Amino acid sequence: MTDTGTEHSKETERAAEARAEERGDLGAEVPEIEYTSPIAAPDRYSTKSLDRAFNAHLARFTLGVSPWGLASTCFNWWGHLMGAPGKQVQLLEKAVRKTAQLGVYAGQLASDPTAPPRIDPLPHDHRFEHEGWQQWPYNLIYQSFLLSQQWWYNAACDIDGVRDRDERVVSFVSRQMLDMVSPSNFVATNPEVAAATVQEGGANLVRGVQNFFEDWERAVSGKLPVGTEDYLPGRAVAVTPGKVVYRNRLLELIQYEPQTDRVQAEPVLIVPAWIMKYYILDLSPHNSLVKHLVGQGFTVFMISWRNPTAEDRDKGLADYVEAVDEAMGAVGAIVPERRMHAVGYCLGGTLLTAKAAQMARDGDDRLATMTLFATQTDFEEPGELQLFVSESEVSFLENMMWDQGYLDTKQMAGAFQLLRSADLIWSRYVHEYLMGRRQEMFDLMAWNADATRMPFRMHSDYLRHIFLGNELARGQYRMGAEPVTISAIDVPIFCVSTTEDHVAPWRSVYKLHLLSDTEVTFVLTSGGHNAGIISEPGHEGREFLIRKTGPDDGYLSPEAWKGMAERRGGSWWPGLVDWLVQRSSGEAEPPAMGTKSGKYRPLEDAPGSYVFQR
Repeated sequence: MTDTGTEHSKETERAAEARAEERGDLGAEVPEIEYTSPIAAPDRYSTKSLDRAFNAHLARFTLGVSPWGLASTCFNWWGHLMGAPGKQVQLLEKAVRKTAQLGVYAGQLASDPTAPPRIDPLPHDHRFEHEGWQQWPYNLIYQSFLLSQQWWYNAACDIDGVRDRDERVVSFVSRQMLDMVSPSNFVATNPEVAAATVQEGGANLVRGVQNFFEDWERAVSGKLPVGTEDYLPGRAVAVTPGKVVYRNRLLELIQYEPQTDRVQAEPVLIVPAWIMKYYILDLSPHNSLVKHLVGQGFTVFMISWRNPTAEDRDKGLADYVEAVDEAMGAVGAIVPERRMHAVGYCLGGTLLTAKAAQMARDGDDRLATMTLFATQTDFEEPGELQLFVSESEVSFLENMMWDQGYLDTKQMAGAFQLLRSADLIWSRYVHEYLMGRRQEMFDLMAWNADATRMPFRMHSDYLRHIFLGNELARGQYRMGAEPVTISAIDVPIFCVSTTEDHVAPWRSVYKLHLLSDTEVTFVLTSGGHNAGIISEPGHEGREFLIRKTGPDDGYLSPEAWKGMAERRGGSWWPGLVDWLVQRSSGEAEPPAMGTKSGKYRPLEDAPGSYVFQR
């Protein structure tokens, strides 16, 4: 016993000495050294601050993309390619074959200018649809570009020893570089631009220069893009009548006025993502989900997030969860003795899922149902955004956010635009700066330009714990002293995903079936991350699949689910309304707007004040 105690004491003493040595406070046993520079001192905070400051300033030039992580990935790919002589021979063979194909095509064009192309653009690539691309020499030019693009995809992929993510990053980088030199981006090699320039005597280029300087002036002065002034909240969008009935540091809670004599007894609380203004769900009157729900007899509450500043740098995910809990408390006070239908959109849905799991763990039964729009709960396969999220990238972003206190809207928008650079960057460049034609603004486009910031701590928490760590799906995410599990949620779930969502791919969203142990009604609708959700009745070309899965039903793969789901035409909004009505307790008199006095009394008319913060 004495030996064991002595050994334990020595281990404790050595550990204490190690910690003291790291702090530099071993006292007289450590030779006193005079440091002439604070950087030379054994203070890990001073050197850490130097690293943070350097990377924070660098990040402003790279739009938050880590050059170190990118260089490491590309070097890893290049090193493995150099060690794969078979792959090199294959690429050489493909280069020779594609060159031969281009030569044969050039010969065919010499005798038949209408010869069919050798390769077609990808389905989402609309750069070469103009009829001018089928004429000499533009047909040969764009065919050469597409063959080069295909070769680079082959070069980036299928290399032994390279992770799938690294291959996708290299493929992404090569695609960005090729998009920059696409023949559609230059006057001389774009037949539509060349024809317009000749026809207008260069007037299109003059207008393009004017458009460029106008956009530049607006960007540096912090103004929104041209045309957004026609879609101001409270005037053209976000016009559903309502009152702000609660406000705290992070959110305003809007209660919408009833439009029917009777309403469903259970209110609806909507939690949007805090990286977007709430009014995507209350756009123009004809495509407002809020207006649709209110018109169908629901009492609707909406969270409007505050646009954080550097003062909010230390607000974390726990603070946002607490804010949602306060909003629930307000709804419960205004509509007492009733459970609520909670709705979450994108990251707001992820936050709501975590909150619902906490409520289930703690025996809180305020929820009647939970509805999720384009929401991931498992981030094992998060889609193309994973190209921007790695340990290197998160550290780089943290340094930038540490310096300024938040993630700026431009830095977030840059990543999303790069995912669809051909459509969101270069197509706009050609249309507005080479053709000199302003793209017509519309409500969803104006909303997309009206982004919000993200606090340093909150975004770091989300990236490290939810995205990289995938702790929520693994039952490791702690809320309070204990972790929460999605399987504990026992209220029915209505989950909507979209076929063309590159932010929350539908197969990733579908993994909710593996995590939950309750009734799940899953909807797969046409459209993208935003346009698929804004799918009002009467919108042409819409269709969706829907199927309910009970807690005792066996798991179906995504493909098997698609084969068994019911296909319906039109909007999925009526399906949501029917689902909510079936899980409500009946109709009642509309509640009052807020309370007569106290902290839930009406403060101002909707859309409130937070929505106008820039």
